[in-house]
Amino acid sequence: MKIQKEIIEFEEGKSFKLFSPSLKNCFFWHYHPEIELVYVEACNGIRHVGKNISDFEGSDLLLIGSNIPHLNFDYKIQTECKQLVLQMREDFLQNIIIPVPEFDAIKKLLDRSYLGLSFSGETKRIVVEKLHLMKDKNSFESLIGLIDILHILAHSTEVKELNNEDTRIKWFLNDKIRMGTIYDYIHENYDKNPNVNIIAENVNLSTPAFCRYFKKQTNMTFTDFVNNYRINQAKLLLLQNEGITEVCFQVGFESLSYFNKLFKKFMNETPTEFKKKHLSKVV
Repeated sequence: MKIQKEIIEFEEGKSFKLFSPSLKNCFFWHYHPEIELVYVEACNGIRHVGKNISDFEGSDLLLIGSNIPHLNFDYKIQTECKQLVLQMREDFLQNIIIPVPEFDAIKKLLDRSYLGLSFSGETKRIVVEKLHLMKDKNSFESLIGLIDILHILAHSTEVKELNNEDTRIKWFLNDKIRMGTIYDYIHENYDKNPNVNIIAENVNLSTPAFCRYFKKQTNMTFTDFVNNYRINQAKLLLLQNEGITEVCFQVGFESLSYFNKLFKKFMNETPTEFKKKHLSKVV
């Protein structure tokens, strides 16, 4: 489906909203002028923010700037998934942060959020704990809690920029290709033999034109994206204690040695090492 503008409604007298969405079976490739803080908890998932497509494991905490296209983080996740989303009014930065000199670090953080920021480590743990506490507080205490969270994020070094260029909506507005069609095709065929010629035809492009389009949109070739998707699915199966050889063929690879090689390339560890490390945590 084509990119959509999400219309966000706020309660009267509130500067932000905090809620737990669930859109697992919905491809919601969207944008909105409101800055958004997202926490998602799942065994494994894919994040698509701007032009960045990458995976997360266990949980992810992201700050997404105004008008940055992004996909709902629970799309096609088959295991349990929990989300907390905090959205700030469009004028939050202009009216609440900028006039206060003491909030200069927060202003710089929110200005930088157009790149898409992923937080990890102790920062993520503390912020998520504070987000959960905010759910039970009144409006004033919640606002103070949000300022506290933004202060922590603004001074954190446990942060990764997901994009290295401006990917705000103006970059995507002329996109007439149905990204949802591409995602659905890959999801339905990753364990078989996804054919770039077929998906190119499905979106009414020649194969060379599709390959150029896909690389421009994702910074990945179609083959690399499919392999990355397969490795993500393999990780889920390995975490369920499936055998490595069985997993290799279940996700569509025809060679165990090639599967091991690609897994090491994407994960910096072999399937055996991955399985040993993660399953030992639950023993």
